[in-house]
Amino acid sequence: MLLLLLLLATVQTRTGAVPVAGTHRVSLDTRKCHMAQFQSLPPQELQAFKTAKDAFEEQLLLKDSRCRAHLFPRTWDLRQLQVWERPVALQAELALTLKVLGNVTDLTLGDILEQPLHTLRHINTQLQACVPALPTASHRPRSRRLSHWLQRLNQASKKKSRGCLQASVIFNLFRLLTRDLRCVARPDLCA
Repeated sequence: MLLLLLLLATVQTRTGAVPVAGTHRVSLDTRKCHMAQFQSLPPQELQAFKTAKDAFEEQLLLKDSRCRAHLFPRTWDLRQLQVWERPVALQAELALTLKVLGNVTDLTLGDILEQPLHTLRHINTQLQACVPALPTASHRPRSRRLSHWLQRLNQASKKKSRGCLQASVIFNLFRLLTRDLRCVARPDLCA
């Protein structure tokens, strides 16, 4: 039995399957929404993101690219939003991240991004089940802050150069994974 479990774990790791974390104490709302599994990502997943971030940073240093404004300012904090708005903001942030990282043309970075993109797509799939599942989210007016954030993310690809957009997304990656994702996965800890 132990051998079978070890074999299954090895197969999941080598095939890039995203492991599901322990028990589900708190989920956002419904049977379809399973964000609690993303309270914390496994160390091997975080390492794949760190490797990608380091490779991007090295490439940016070689290019000596300079970007004036950051797309995700330090004041960007999902705790400033209402609980029902947080998945909406995270979904927009994640969609932009997937779009930018999915359009990387550098072959070296493409290989490094394979596992992180797989994980981000999995998170995005789970998140999509949560946003429409929130009971009256579509009937509630968006806060001014959420509207501003969504507008800023929508306009980013039109206003920023490709290099600056990639830099913004990469530098925001760990905040997305550790703070924003956790805030949506565990709303009780994000007050």
